[in-house]
Amino acid sequence: MSHETFMQKALEQAQKSLSEGGIPIGSVLVIDNKIVGAGHNQRVQQKNPILHGEMDCLQNAGRLSAKDYKKSTLYTTLSPCAMCSGTVLLYEIPTVVLAENHNFKGEEELLKSRGVQLINLDLPEAKTMMADFITNHPELWNEDIGE
Repeated sequence: MSHETFMQKALEQAQKSLSEGGIPIGSVLVIDNKIVGAGHNQRVQQKNPILHGEMDCLQNAGRLSAKDYKKSTLYTTLSPCAMCSGTVLLYEIPTVVLAENHNFKGEEELLKSRGVQLINLDLPEAKTMMADFITNHPELWNEDIGE
């Protein structure tokens, strides 16, 4: 399967969050060409300050071995924040694929400096979905990024 195919699943997760009244960020974790976890930002829905899309995805993947993480790829619809980037570094996830980083550029330089391969698909539909959300819900967006 291609990066675009897996990213489509992450975008579906983002849409799910949006339909629930949450922040439209989704993520999937892939090992050996198979999705082992999927999630979406649920800070609003679950009233949980750390339940970003990537964190929900990893929680839903369950307990994995260090060996599994080291051969995984994390797909996320938006550039990962400091918290999510820290988790990528902790578990030594070698590759992160982004749908976009136009609306928010997270800790990409930190990830690159630690050897993480970043692939930005620069998808117009992801940019539009996030930009529309930020315009329509600036208070939720600022809360999500700690502003």
